[in-house]
This record gives sequence, C-alpha cells and structure tokens, in this order.
Amino acid sequence: MRWCGVAKLKDRRRTVFMCPSCGNESAKWMGFCPAQGCGSQSPLVETAAAPAAPKGRPGWLAGKATDVVELSSITSSDQPRDPLPSPELNRVLGGGVVPGSVVLLAGEPGVGKSTLLLQLAQYVAAKGKKVLYVSGEESPQQIKLRSDRLGFAGEGILMLPETDLGAVVEKLDSVRPALAIVDSIQTLYTDDETSGPGSVGQVREAGLRLLRWAKESGIPVFVSGHMTKDGSLAGPRVLEHMVDVVLYLESQEDGGYRVLRAGKNRFGATTEVGVFEMTEQGLTDVSDPSKALLSQRAGGSIGAALAPVVEGSRALLLEVQALTSPSQLPAPRRVANGVDYNRLLMLAAVASRRAGLELSGQDIIVNVAGGFKISEPAADLPLVLAMASSLYNCPLDAEMFAFGEVGLSAEIRAVSQAQRRVTEAARLGLKKCILPETSLEGLTIPKGMKAIGVRTLRQAINAVLSRDRNKDRSEDLAWEPDGALEPG
Repeated sequence: MRWCGVAKLKDRRRTVFMCPSCGNESAKWMGFCPAQGCGSQSPLVETAAAPAAPKGRPGWLAGKATDVVELSSITSSDQPRDPLPSPELNRVLGGGVVPGSVVLLAGEPGVGKSTLLLQLAQYVAAKGKKVLYVSGEESPQQIKLRSDRLGFAGEGILMLPETDLGAVVEKLDSVRPALAIVDSIQTLYTDDETSGPGSVGQVREAGLRLLRWAKESGIPVFVSGHMTKDGSLAGPRVLEHMVDVVLYLESQEDGGYRVLRAGKNRFGATTEVGVFEMTEQGLTDVSDPSKALLSQRAGGSIGAALAPVVEGSRALLLEVQALTSPSQLPAPRRVANGVDYNRLLMLAAVASRRAGLELSGQDIIVNVAGGFKISEPAADLPLVLAMASSLYNCPLDAEMFAFGEVGLSAEIRAVSQAQRRVTEAARLGLKKCILPETSLEGLTIPKGMKAIGVRTLRQAINAVLSRDRNKDRSEDLAWEPDGALEPG
C-alpha cells in the first residue's frame, strides 16, 4: 500500500514539456515543438503534468447528450447579444456581448486594458446588473481612484482582490453576476499546478476553469492578458485557442489613439477595428477617425501623404510621414513606426533602383500619424511619394491622396475596394487621387475629383512633384532631379 501511494504521488508530480504555441506535450525534452504543422520557434517549457481526468465526461461537458445528431436536424439561430453603449466596442465584438462567451483582452502594459475593462463594467452596472471585478494586480483602492477619474462611483461593481483560482470560481458561483472580469489571468494560480503564477501550466489551467464556468453559467467572462516585448501574448498560445474572442488593444508610444482589433471572434468578423482616444474620462469613441486625424494635419507638409486604408467595413484616411536625411553612417538607418520594417526596406530599394530616387545614402524614418499601424500593401504608393517629397524637399498637394501596391519592378498594382477608398476621400473633401491605372476600370469618380491612373512608380512621382520646384533645389542635391523624374 505504501508503494502504491508513493507511485501515485510521483505520478501526480511528474512534469512534461509543453509547447507554448500549440499546447502539445512531450514526455522528454526535444528542444522545439515536434508537432506537425506547428513550426513554433519558442523552446518547450517544463511544466507540471495535468492530473489524470476521472472516468466519464468531466466538467461543463458532463450531462450533455452524447448521441450522434445529424447536422440538418440542428436549428441554427443568431447568438443573442447584449449591446453596449460604445459603438466602437460593439463594432469589434460583432454587435455586443454574447452570453457565456469568454473574451480575452490583450495588450502591452499601460495601453489601457484595465481602463477599458472598468468602463465595460460601468456600462453593465448602469443597467442595474451586478458585475464581479476580480483584480489580482491592483488593490480596490487603486481601482477606486481610477473610477473617480473616469467619473463614476462604481455602484453595482463588486470588487474581489483575489489570485486563488479556486476561490475566484467559488465566488463566481455564489454571486452569479451578469458579467465577470478577471484582470489579469496571469495573476491567477491553483495548487493543482506546481509552477508559479503566470507560467504556462497556471495560465492554461485558469483558462480552462474560467471557460468551463462561463459555459455552465451562461455568463460572459472578460479576462485581460499581457503582451511580451515581441508582441505575443504572455503564457501559452493555447489560451487564445480556448477562448471565444481575442481582442488586441494597440497603441504607439505617445499616441493618443488606441486601436482595438479582433484577432479571433467566433461570433463575428475579425476584420473590424474600433478607434478610441485616451482622455481624462478614459477611452472615448472616435466615430470618425479620418476626420479627427485630418483636423490636425498641416496642409502641404513636406514628406506627408494621405493613404486610404480599409479596416473591416470602413475606410480610414491616414497620414503617412517620411523623413530622409543624408546618412553619416556606412549603413544608413531605417526606422519604421506603424508600418512593417521589412516592407520599408523593400520599398526603399525599389524606389532607389527602379524609380531614380537616390535613397541608398539616406537615413529614412517613416511614421503613421496618430499611432496607427498599417499592414495592407495599399499604403506602398503614398509611402514612396512621401519619401520622394522629403528627398526633394517638395511638398505634396494637400488635397491629394494615393493608394496602390508597389511591385519589385516598380509597377503599381491594383488593390481591393478602390471604390470605398475613393468615396471616403471624397467625403472628406479631397480633390486629387493617384491610383493604379487598372483600378480605373469600373470606378465611379466623385464629382469634382481628378483621378490619375499610373502604371509605374516614376509616373506617380512625376504626377505629384513639380519640376520647377525640384530645379530650384537642385543645388542642394547631389544628383540631377530632372533625370530621376523622367517617365518610365
């Protein structure tokens, strides 16, 4: 009997090596994840093995029907939703909060996750419903100070400063709130895991327990999670697979705007974004981001171009900025804020080699105004035009915008949803458009707007930069601009 007890104890304490990306477990150390199709570059993490599951169907699946059901016999209906007072938040969530859903809000420290969760709690509490706010990082006094700054007393919001996972679930069962908030999931721990809070095993167990409780009770649960320096969620990636919705709150340094994106949404689209502005009253909705950004723009600025980008169901008109300066280093610097760094390297090489822009000896700094991030190739053309404007010290037309993908041969390729981009620019009063020539077919040009179709990057540069102004500054340049601006 003693030997059996020792064996069982040893089995309970055994460790495994788990992949932080896919959650695959290995009994032995194998360096990186051996699972086919994973391809994670993160090494395996040693963690306590999960205890053996009891016989039968444990957890929230217990009691469910196990019979085979034909798909055609299942009645489909839209998930009920509880709309929120914030249109931007509703946009990203797909219309509101779905009962029994688990939503993960991820972001870098200090980006405003706790502020957004507290405002969400206030939205629900204002309807006369109870909200249980579990805080493992801040004391109730600290949260009260934030509540005072946001301008609400906190009636209906029940605070639980607790990090023990079992105690949290027990309190959730007894209170039965309309909404549960856990800030953050990396602070929860259970004695079933031997590792410390925030480890792969602890975060995985906390995610499973909260998911099980949400499905059993039908009560939505919002949890926050921190991002690492490389932009990935701290803890196992399996957490993102378990939850129903994954939201990312993004911002650049010193950027007043916050962008909320859906990386995963089982109840709606993942292409929608919400735009907020951080103020003394918290995160406020920005219903018209394009107009708000253009109001701060200095017309006719050197090295600035307007780029219409499509985010979900709407187009945003963003300003891309570029600064070029003769480099004093053997390898000129390239700094990218809001755009992909490798994309910047490619565009600078193409513009230098194929379009006559002598950028090889220039430090190049690019930025997207407002702290936004652009990932689509439609911003290639305006970014190169901004670099050309800075290089020749020549301002672009304040009423001009451009979009198009730049290929390695300096050809301008068409991008999707050209009509939506043009319509949004016309709404804001812009009069001149530089776009791929192939995008003109079937495009309705708004009244009062001039559209110029281009096939190559050189044609685009010729269309926006004046020869006279370049000649006036030819003495300050180490090359002859007229030759660089000849049509391709």
